[in-house]
Amino acid sequence: MQRIAQDVYTGKLSGYLYDQRTYLQDSVYESFSRGSMIPDDIRADFPLLSKVCYLDSAATSLSPEPVLEAMLAYEHDFRANSGRGVHRLAQQASQKYRDAHVKVRKFIHADEGELVFTRNSTEAINMVASGLPWQKGDQVITTLLEHHSNLLPWMRLRDRQGIDLGLITPSTDGTLDPAALEAIISRKTRLVAVTQTSNVLGNVVPIREFAGICQDYGALLLVDGSQSVPHIPVNVEHLGCDFLCFSGHKMLGPTGTGVLYMKKSGLEPLLVGGGSVEQVTASGYTLTEGYERYEAGTPNIAGAIGLARAVEYLETLGMDDIRHHEQQLTRRIIDDLTGIEKVQVFGPGSEGDRIGVISFAIKGLNPHDVAIMLDGEANIMVRSGHHCCMPLMDHLNLPEGTVRASLHCYNTPEDADLFVDSVRKIAGDFKR
Repeated sequence: MQRIAQDVYTGKLSGYLYDQRTYLQDSVYESFSRGSMIPDDIRADFPLLSKVCYLDSAATSLSPEPVLEAMLAYEHDFRANSGRGVHRLAQQASQKYRDAHVKVRKFIHADEGELVFTRNSTEAINMVASGLPWQKGDQVITTLLEHHSNLLPWMRLRDRQGIDLGLITPSTDGTLDPAALEAIISRKTRLVAVTQTSNVLGNVVPIREFAGICQDYGALLLVDGSQSVPHIPVNVEHLGCDFLCFSGHKMLGPTGTGVLYMKKSGLEPLLVGGGSVEQVTASGYTLTEGYERYEAGTPNIAGAIGLARAVEYLETLGMDDIRHHEQQLTRRIIDDLTGIEKVQVFGPGSEGDRIGVISFAIKGLNPHDVAIMLDGEANIMVRSGHHCCMPLMDHLNLPEGTVRASLHCYNTPEDADLFVDSVRKIAGDFKR
């Protein structure tokens, strides 16, 4: 089994992979049922890994074959609209779509509230920004650690509606001190919007402490879980948040899928139209209850089914095991990178509370040049530049940004070693 997996990794069995997928998948699930995690076996579900070393999962993760097969089954066997018909194909599609909501809801341990499917985290955050009733003088607090998707909507509210926008500045390693929130929050604070994990520095934010402060001041809490939900166990009740947003394409699911969880369904819908109404007359309309109120129009049914299958896949692996596995690889990479002359690693150290996102720079080299060299010389895929976090880059005095390697469950120690050795070569620091 290990020989097969190694051959898959080195590209020797690219044709064989498809013929033996059923066998490999059965072996994977049998291994996980025994509580062991064998990344080499997981790789069989991701054919692209036979060709490249993929270290760009913080941007978009790969999707395993079972996710693709679930989406294709919808197209082949029961393609129909959801909530629009009574024939058996429509009924089957509707049930699968409802089941997808339940599956994702349970994944984040949501016992109450509404879970709405969106296109991505960006749309989910914008739904909150546009759906709350704002008054001039209301305050929103966010941080310089945020992805643009959790910053621009609040800037637009400031510019258009006159809200007050407060910004918390992190330390150079990304740490957000709850005391900094205490210093600026007030009774005028309507909402605090903060990421759970940085997509640049990888640090984990103490959300529970932030939630406690928000509750003391009667402020709502929105958590951007785009980088946390795919990699660590997330329990919305434990976090104490009012809103949680995340994207399917970062958690082994299809692109164009996302989630907005609301503890209370009090938002004004971003869109109205087909599927979101209970009754319509010539003089007005009544919106329906439940998630349908927020999902006007034909949804991404295949995408929702694929996202639910991705959740099942992650659950089979075990989120605690995924986190432990990625932490081990992250420590291995950071410890080795910090020993290379000319390389500077940003964010918390290898023992810090973090996910598998590693940002670094090589002195004298543009991050984009480093990414191109890693691709061209070693088939390693990484992200480079500002990572949609320009204010954070300004704060860190990194005008050209960083190189970012990001992990997921399918990466291996061999990936880590290949990456570090390639960076060492580029930096000109050969071990002899």
